[in-house]
This record gives sequence, C-alpha cells and structure tokens, in this order.
Amino acid sequence: MGRRVARVSATPGKTRALNVYRLPGLYLVDLPGYGFAHASKSERAGLQRLLTAALTHRPLRGVVWLLDIRRDPSADDLRFRGLMAEREIPLLGVLTKTDKLGYERGIRRKSEVGEALGMDPVKLLATSSVSGLGIAQLGEEILAAAGNPQTR
Repeated sequence: MGRRVARVSATPGKTRALNVYRLPGLYLVDLPGYGFAHASKSERAGLQRLLTAALTHRPLRGVVWLLDIRRDPSADDLRFRGLMAEREIPLLGVLTKTDKLGYERGIRRKSEVGEALGMDPVKLLATSSVSGLGIAQLGEEILAAAGNPQTR
C-alpha cells in the first residue's frame, strides 16, 4: 500500500482482535497471529476459535498467510494449512523477514518451509519490509486475487 496501515505492538503476539481495512473493491482483514504469540494456553485456544470462525463463516477470495522464514512451521500452522485446503480457499504463503538470512540460506529455507507445509515453494513469496523484496509482487497478487481490473 506504500504506507504502514497495520496496528503493531512492540511485543509480538499481542493482537487480540480482527482489524478490517476497506480498500476500493476489497476488504483486508488482519487476523491475530497465533504461532509465535506469547499467550497462555486458554488465550491461544481463544485465538484459534476466533481464527477458525473468521475463516469458516465468511466468503473469502483468498488468504495471505504471513510466516516468519526463520521459524519452522508449528502444529498450529499445519492445522491452519489443512483448514485452508479442506475449504479450498486460495492461499498465498508469504515468507517474511528474508532480509535476516543470506541469499543461499533464504532459498534453502523457502524450500524447507514449503516441504513442511506441503506447498510448492514456488507458490511461497519471499518478502522483506526492510529491503522491499517481494512487496510490489505481494500487492499485485492481492489485487489479482481480488479481481481488480487494474492487474489484468
């Protein structure tokens, strides 16, 4: 979008609500993260229920799934991947923080994460908000999934 719009906390895992952004022709819904959140078992279960409800009771054109390239997919990640496959929801896996790894390690990690999730690594988009890597392509992918005529 060319500017920061998401609400962020200095402490990872503090988001506890759905943040909805209305754009021309589409809505972006920012869901709380669950995988690396510092939360109690009951809070994590509540987040899991919130995410499941949001993803199963709404019509979706697709999901942009942000994953830290430095972390191995968790059991929660695997359950989420299964839910998206079961519902046949188009899923764009976005690997974040690629600037934290060297080029060779980044390529290796992309392949490892894809294999762990049962996703073709080609369908995972490597990004970095620091260097800008993949950010323009991410925007294009979102607009294309939303059916934006500007991308055709």
